[in-house]
Order: sequence, then structure tokens, then C-alpha cells
Amino acid sequence: MAGSLLPVGKAVLRSRQPSNGYIFNVNLQQPKSIPNLLPYKKRAKQNNNLNKSVLLSPLVCQYRLRPVSALDSDVPSPIDQRSEDLKSSESFKQWDSLTAKFAGAANIPFLILQLPQIILNARNLLAGNNAALFAVPWLGMFTGLLGNLSLLSYFIKKRETEVVVVQTLGVVTIYIVISQLAMAGSMPLPHYAVTSVVIACGLVVNFMNYFYLLNPVIWRYWEDFITVAGLSALPQVMWSTFIPYVPNTILPGAVAFVVAILAVIMSRTRKLPEKGIKFVGSLSGWTATLLFMWMPVSQMWTNLLNPDNIKGLSALSMLLAMIGNGLMIPRALFTRDLMWFTGSTWACVFYGWGNLVCLYLCKVISREFFLASTVGFVAWLVFSFWRDTQVYGYSSPLKSLKELISGS
Repeated sequence: MAGSLLPVGKAVLRSRQPSNGYIFNVNLQQPKSIPNLLPYKKRAKQNNNLNKSVLLSPLVCQYRLRPVSALDSDVPSPIDQRSEDLKSSESFKQWDSLTAKFAGAANIPFLILQLPQIILNARNLLAGNNAALFAVPWLGMFTGLLGNLSLLSYFIKKRETEVVVVQTLGVVTIYIVISQLAMAGSMPLPHYAVTSVVIACGLVVNFMNYFYLLNPVIWRYWEDFITVAGLSALPQVMWSTFIPYVPNTILPGAVAFVVAILAVIMSRTRKLPEKGIKFVGSLSGWTATLLFMWMPVSQMWTNLLNPDNIKGLSALSMLLAMIGNGLMIPRALFTRDLMWFTGSTWACVFYGWGNLVCLYLCKVISREFFLASTVGFVAWLVFSFWRDTQVYGYSSPLKSLKELISGS
């Protein structure tokens, strides 16, 4: 018959299971030629180019990347586990977009919060009044800088673009202040040099990872570094808050440094159980959050010891801090990010509103200013939970709160 295939020799196919001993006789066609595979490097390059073309395609970029879970970027978040009907609903998409815009808008109050200090420092430097800059503790600024850098890595891993911008702005503005302190002689130059290298490397590594240009091995080393640095700094900062009521020593930081090194080594060598490895992986983000959470505690402790110094606090700065952190609460709740939600809410309550309470009790601000700030903050929290409950189709905001805490 014309066009029929020519038979070839029979082939015997045997199962790898010797106990069954099945034998199959089938007629095979002459196989086509198989092209040789390219070398690994060329294949990897082609795959990388394909990934970039897909990621940068306008059909892909018109949708927001799905948020990654709070404590472990490898575990699907509650958003990813929702039904397709919920994720495709108009209200869900609108709230997703709106919460992201709220988080991006936090740049405005945070920028306004830092600019007065930068301008004041610049004026003092130009006037030759370097002693005025010694009133700004460089260790506290360094702690905030380390916290911002750690959170930058955390949110880059989560692909939360708007918050990445917020944290980058925090790193840059605090570094400007630290540079001014170094110029005035308040911060030792060796410490400033090391800080500059760390910040430069941190920004390069983070943004190379954001644009998929970084080797994963380098990123793991960077995560280990910020884990050790954050875990070492946290107990030392907490201890230093209560000096002179406690001895002036670096023992808490030194002990924490040794513990952090051992934890990282045991995690990388798989000497810990799976839960322990995940816990060590989340330490950098949590230590950064706890550093920020400790800042209002330190401020309120200072207020308690020196009530007269409360008058030196700026009510506008406290209000801006409350607004900036408050704008990120809806996004943290929407993505079910417990760490983010905890840090933002704590900063609003204890750093922003808490200091406003101190200012009101000391009669630095008026009752109208305090009540307006309080009502606005409470109304914003109620709105955030109410809207989240509506979007997810729950009957009570307690369901959203339970899901945020438990992750399920």
C-alpha cells in the first residue's frame, strides 16, 4: 500500500521487576534523529532569557504578583489558596490594588519625617556647629538602618514592590543622617566606613535579587549575614536601654552573636528539624521587626525617667510616624503577614499614639489634637478589618484576625 510504513525488526522490552517477568513484543518504527543537547551554560542562558521575556511581557505585567506568605516565602499564602472565583472577583482585585497603593503612599509621611532632621543637620554643619549633631545618637540610627536593610531583604523576597520602595527610602535617608554624624565626628570613621560597605553591598545584593540577577548561593550568604547581625544587635540594644541601671557591657550582644552563628551553621548543615530550619530562616525579618518595636519602648522609658524631655518631642513627627505605619496595616492584613502586621500596628500604637498620649498628659498638645488623632486611628483600624472581611466574604472580622495569626 502506498504511503504505508515499512516494518522494522522486533524489539523485546522487559520489565525491571524480575518477579513478574513480563515480556512484550512490539513493532517499532525507525526512530528519528535526536538533536544533541546544548552545553549546560548555553541552555541555562536560553532558559534565563525565556524567563525574562515571559516576566517582562505586557500580558504578564498588567497583573500584580501574588503576595508570598508571611513567615516562609516557600509556603503558599492564604491568598494563593483561595478559590478562583474569589481571586477573580472585582472587589478582591480592587482591594488588592488599593492596599498596595496605601503601602506605597506611606513613602510620603516617612519622607517628611526624616527631611527636617536632615535639613537641620546640614544647617548645623554649614554653620560649624558640629556639637549639635552629638544630640543624635549614632547607635540608635545604626540600629534603625540595620532594621530597614533587613526588612528590605524580607520584602524583596516577598515581591512587595511598594514596601520595597518604603524600606529603600528608609535606608537612604538614615544613611544620609549617619553620614552627617560622621562628618561632625559624632560617629567614629571606622564604624562609618564599615557601615557604608555593608549598605552598599546590601543595596546591590537586594536589587540584583529583585531583578533575578543574583546567584541563589550569594543570596543565602546574605540572609545568613543579616540574621546574625540582627540577632546580635537586638539583645544589645535592649540591654543598653536600661543603662545605667544595668552594667555597661557587650555581653548580651556577644552571647547572641555566638548563638546566631551556631543556629545558622546548624540550619545550613541540616542538623535542625524542618521546623527549626524554617524558624532560623524567619529570624532576620522578626529581629528587624523587634528592633523597630523596641524603639518606642526605649522612647517611653526615656519619657518615664525624664518627663521634662517630653516637651522636646515633636507631635507632628509622632503623627507622621503613626500615619506612615497605619497606611501599611491594610496590606499586611490582606496578605496575612503576621510579622508585618505586628510591626506596623505596634509602631502605630506605642510609637505614634503612645507618645501622643504622653504629650497630651503633659499638656504639650491640645485635647482636640489628641482626640482627632485617636478617632482617626481607631476608625482606620475598623475600616481595614471591615473591608478585609467584606472582600474575603467572612461574617466577622475575628475570622480575618484568626487567619492572620494561625495562617489558616
